[in-house]
Amino acid sequence: MPSELNQKVETALASLIDPNTGKGLYASGFIHSVTDTAAGPELKVRFGYPLAESPLANWRALIETALAADASLAGTIVSLDWKVAVHSVQGELKPLDSIRNIVVIASGKGGVGKSTTAVNLAVALQQQGAKVGLLDADIYGPSLPRMLGLGGKPEVSEEKQFIPKMAGGIPVMSMGFLVDEETPMIWRGPMVTSALQQLLNDTNWTGGNGALDYLIIDMPPGTGDIQLTLSQKIPVAGAVIVTTPQDIALLDARKGLEMFRQVNVPVMGVIENMSLHICSNCGHEEAIFGSGGGEKMAQATGLPLLGQLPLDLSIRELSDAGKSVVRTDPGGAVAQAYTRAALRAVAELSQQGRNRSAGLPEFVVQS
Repeated sequence: MPSELNQKVETALASLIDPNTGKGLYASGFIHSVTDTAAGPELKVRFGYPLAESPLANWRALIETALAADASLAGTIVSLDWKVAVHSVQGELKPLDSIRNIVVIASGKGGVGKSTTAVNLAVALQQQGAKVGLLDADIYGPSLPRMLGLGGKPEVSEEKQFIPKMAGGIPVMSMGFLVDEETPMIWRGPMVTSALQQLLNDTNWTGGNGALDYLIIDMPPGTGDIQLTLSQKIPVAGAVIVTTPQDIALLDARKGLEMFRQVNVPVMGVIENMSLHICSNCGHEEAIFGSGGGEKMAQATGLPLLGQLPLDLSIRELSDAGKSVVRTDPGGAVAQAYTRAALRAVAELSQQGRNRSAGLPEFVVQS
């Protein structure tokens, strides 16, 4: 039975809802401990996803204000941090020692901005303090090297592992580093799937700096060999479906969603890309690819709508220049849209089952 102090704290915090989980701190599982000490009550809150110093400070202010409304809780010592747990994966697979969670960014069809979304989500999570890596799983048409301004072949360590290229501190691996940009990959399925496994398993993702919190995998479109290999041999914690509002994209996105459900990979939610275009000259807003499609898909499937990303010229220009809009203009409206989507995605992941057998060390950021 909860202690009287714990019940008081729960009551005091009942009105505080985490916008990323849509639930209270207790329901989200973020109340780490409530103790009564000689110095007074102590409350420790541990979020299950990364948060930078500024949002942690905002949370501290909200929590202290809520507690102060109860005179017996005034002066409670509040500490906040975050820790990314190792979450359950599909079937009998086990998480990799060097990667806490593999998250795939997928779509049913090409041209919906999946790779751009993967890059900016990864940068957004890194800016919140997470250790993040990027794997380009599109063997036939790798695009991450160009989008991140990277080139050249990766070095190989004495342990016969690829040393990934670094993009602003994010380790990146892609078939695009191993072949010429204009060389077509005329490979059959077994060669493609073997290449994907080698890129994942033979890359030194950590550089001796501890496990990644998230490895973001940019998937090729469709439901073919790569997706089948991923579902059978790669331990995936969750997937994010990217779509545009138009009907044909939504139809293909539903196929991708059903594929992940059939292979027991949890889908964290839907991101609607290119949802609205705002004219840079006159400010006129126009839904070029339709409107409300991602929201309708989320409602029909019971999944969260993680974000609606704009159709913005700066995204294309920066991607072509090998830059991320989130890193280039972190305070801008476009970057903030990506950051909100990234946090909602990993917050959804934090609510899923954990892999209790993982013996990875804690990684804590103290506010």
